Amino acid sequence: MDYQQTLDYLYAQLPMFHRIGPAAYKANLNNTLALAARIGNPENTFKSIHIAGTNGKGSVAHMLASIFQQAGYKTGLCTSPHLIDFRERFRINGQMMPREVVVDFVKAHKGFFDTLQPSFFEMTIAMTFDFFAREQVDIAIIETGLGGRLDSTNILSPELSVITNIGFDHTNLLGNTLEAIAGEKAGIIKPGVPVVIGKSRPQTHAVFMEKAAQTHSEIVFTQQAYEAINPQHITRHRMPLLQMGVQREQGRVELECALTGTYQVENICTVVAAVDAINRQGIFTLREEYVQQGLKNVVENTGIRGRWQMLAQDPLVICDTGHNADGLAFVMENIKRTPHHHLHFVLGIMNDKDLNQMLTTLPLENTSYYFCRPDVPRGLDSRLLREQAAKRGLKGKAFSSVGEALRAAKASSGKDDLVFVGGSTFVVAEVV
Repeated sequence: MDYQQTLDYLYAQLPMFHRIGPAAYKANLNNTLALAARIGNPENTFKSIHIAGTNGKGSVAHMLASIFQQAGYKTGLCTSPHLIDFRERFRINGQMMPREVVVDFVKAHKGFFDTLQPSFFEMTIAMTFDFFAREQVDIAIIETGLGGRLDSTNILSPELSVITNIGFDHTNLLGNTLEAIAGEKAGIIKPGVPVVIGKSRPQTHAVFMEKAAQTHSEIVFTQQAYEAINPQHITRHRMPLLQMGVQREQGRVELECALTGTYQVENICTVVAAVDAINRQGIFTLREEYVQQGLKNVVENTGIRGRWQMLAQDPLVICDTGHNADGLAFVMENIKRTPHHHLHFVLGIMNDKDLNQMLTTLPLENTSYYFCRPDVPRGLDSRLLREQAAKRGLKGKAFSSVGEALRAAKASSGKDDLVFVGGSTFVVAEVV
């Protein structure tokens, strides 16, 4: 098989959660363990940082990878889903996995796949760990796909666990209370391995404390020990940056980050807490200059896209991958801080999301909506989305595609207006 035929096989033969939803979810690690054993348990051959959370885990993963790269370490980065290219999921020092590696891996193990019938994600994680082991990375930054306890990535024994935050998402699989969801995310905490908690809520604090006590893990709550100082947006050499200080016990550090969404303030504090935790172990040395350079160069170093990303200036077009109620609440905070006369909102949502919760975060006034369906099986029909939105006072038109909706929004906007594209990672994937 050539590369395209290999991709066609992966997408057609193996269920992919991000496309078809819960039917692809495997509620155990049996297949992952079988795959790992088949290829020699590569997850035991490299050091790693394991990251879970409802929102922010992708941004935190990219920032940490960028910092390790700036420090000169050969750095693997595993994230999901991809936006455009399947190989975005696996990078070393910012470079995507070569196509021939994908082809060779599937060719070598196709017979086993056909017998075992693993999910798309189970197979791609095995591919990732095999790639990182063969390339002998110094460190791998691994983002969970869904949850934590039963996520395929959870066969790792990392140097550090990070849980960014807990919110309502995938409640049909992870539980419908914050405590239950936190319990699933806390499943990545391993015996004796330190854990950094980004944003903790009263309902989840005790869950993390109990799990850390059971595993005898040092636990750091970022909100208690790290404080953001004077976050503000600046423009330097035409490049927008988020500038802020972080105050902690070791002293204050001044930072500039190329990811400019206001929600990155919380993520940056979590990153600094993670760096401090790694430095305390003495295995890696991440000096403050590497932290500063890594955050400032994160887009260039890792290729991250879709996080409050500007697509055009006349009219101003911005996209963001926020795809649940908490994520959209962060988006709305950014929109409010962005000067504009009228908001044109291109909105598409997956059919398994809590639609009511998401719609209640969106503005009624001074906003025109352009409802669309992401081009994946899980995409919610744009007419149904329009009908449900209308019940909450959100008015607009339904379009057959994301591209058509965006064109209509741009055509209707004035020079001082803002066009925002979001609601789903898959909506953003069609415009970046």
